[in-house]
Amino acid sequence: MRVAFFDCFSGISGDMCLGALVGAGLDFELLNDELSKLPVEGYRLRYEKTEYSGIFAVNLFVDLDDSAHAHRHLRDIEEIIGKSTLPEEVKEKSKAVFRCIALAEAKVHNTTVDHVYFHEVGAIDTIIDVVGTVLGLYALGVEKVFVSPLPMGKGSVQCMHGIIPLPAPATLEILCQKPIPVYGTDIDMELVTPTGAALAATLGEYYGQMPLMTISRVGYGAGKKKMLRPNMLRIVTGDLIELSSGAGDTCLQHSATHHAGHSHPEVSGEAIMQALYKQGPDMIDINNGSRKADFVFHKKCC
Repeated sequence: MRVAFFDCFSGISGDMCLGALVGAGLDFELLNDELSKLPVEGYRLRYEKTEYSGIFAVNLFVDLDDSAHAHRHLRDIEEIIGKSTLPEEVKEKSKAVFRCIALAEAKVHNTTVDHVYFHEVGAIDTIIDVVGTVLGLYALGVEKVFVSPLPMGKGSVQCMHGIIPLPAPATLEILCQKPIPVYGTDIDMELVTPTGAALAATLGEYYGQMPLMTISRVGYGAGKKKMLRPNMLRIVTGDLIELSSGAGDTCLQHSATHHAGHSHPEVSGEAIMQALYKQGPDMIDINNGSRKADFVFHKKCC
């Protein structure tokens, strides 16, 4: 099974995802041709190679005309995607990403999904980032997406509503929708954008460490701001190594001890991944103590 691991050591955003997929082997001309099936105008997709700490990454740009900055409701974006001639799987997953954002925005602004008025995420560049990422995974034959724990920046950022705290309220609401592990940092900038969070929450199926897999390609997608660590997203693609199982119902039980002192609060180690490879565990029992956490996994295998 072809899988992709999103290594979000410096966060995740829509343009970082798309750039990393190009770096991982997504043909740029194919991407451009397929995105032209969307009934939108006023943009030009381009990329350049950039370097952070000696690592080269793809820095992707969506250059916009003035007409491409329109604000939209969810139904407007769904109509744009629905009218395209892209594969149905790509259209449905792309709509799901925007619905994920709309649910979060509705919660933050105390309104309904239908009344959410997208500002930043309603622009053409965000539509290209989202649909392009879904399309890129589809074109690369990726069947499952694994996502690492997400680093949270701090401080504040200016948006259409004024100055808001980081992580952005919409980002946190999106992360409430899926059990994605996160951890704080001392970095005064936005590391996980609402679009990046929605892509991780909607497309990701498992969250934690890199799974047991063989690696085919690695791509780096650059962020736009400079910081001390390389500001990039790494996407690793390859084939999942699936565990064989005997006939009939079996039960896999594993107890692991996770001692305090890890740099990331990851609950997903090798034992967890062993239990998740097929279809996910039937039960995960996590008993957290002050010094250790004991994990017990039960999985039915056929």
